[in-house]
Amino acid sequence: MNLKDFTIGVVTGMAAAVIVKEMSNRVAPFANPDHILANIKDEFKKHAPIDGSWIYMKTENFSNGFTETPVYRGGISRTINGEPENYEFAADARSGAIVDIKQI
Repeated sequence: MNLKDFTIGVVTGMAAAVIVKEMSNRVAPFANPDHILANIKDEFKKHAPIDGSWIYMKTENFSNGFTETPVYRGGISRTINGEPENYEFAADARSGAIVDIKQI
């Protein structure tokens, strides 16, 4: 195999990877919000039982001052020592990672 054949193979492989990535983003650009909520609930359940939860199924843009990220907004409620605790969160719509959480 000569250098020319090797270079053509590498370029073809990289082009195919870019095309597959772009097509997968167009088909399903965001993670399933129900799965994201289930993962967040699992983390909260490690510390205390959950009374209720919700997630808004449409994405919105979240800005941290440097970048904008599409997020799902949601909330969790639970009772600790007889006192209710409510949290609101913003989870990255692609990865499901929590980008913002606050107790209300």
